[in-house]
Formats: sequence, structure tokens, C-alpha cells
Amino acid sequence: MRAKRRAKGAPPDGLPTYRLLTGPDDAAFCRRVSEALALGYRLYGSPAATFNGREVIVAQAVVWPSRSSRGS
Repeated sequence: MRAKRRAKGAPPDGLPTYRLLTGPDDAAFCRRVSEALALGYRLYGSPAATFNGREVIVAQAVVWPSRSSRGS
């Protein structure tokens, strides 16, 4: 499946420029973060973790780099 066309400098497939990825602390979550990084997103801030009484839930924000920040 090919990625949809995107405006110059915009994330692919109509994805937002800011995303907060959340979920159980497992391999699937790590894959989602890795996939976002492979698309070109960058980590934003520190990860967060909490315990919901059954499992650890984690969160990681990612942002699409602006043109001015891509070279850094």
C-alpha cells in the first residue's frame, strides 16, 4: 500500500503533526513508537508511565519536525 500524497513538509497519510501514543507497556507499543520514528516523527518530551491496577500504561509524544528543525 502506497502512502497518500502529502503537502510538502506535512506528515504522511493525513496524520497529525503532534501525536500522543499510549498503551500497555509491551512490544506492540514499542513497535508503534518505532514506526512513528521511521516515518520521520521525532520524540517530544519524556515518556510517561502509570499503573491502572492491572498493567503499566505508557505514553510518548511524537512531533513531525518543522522545516526549520529538520537539519538539526
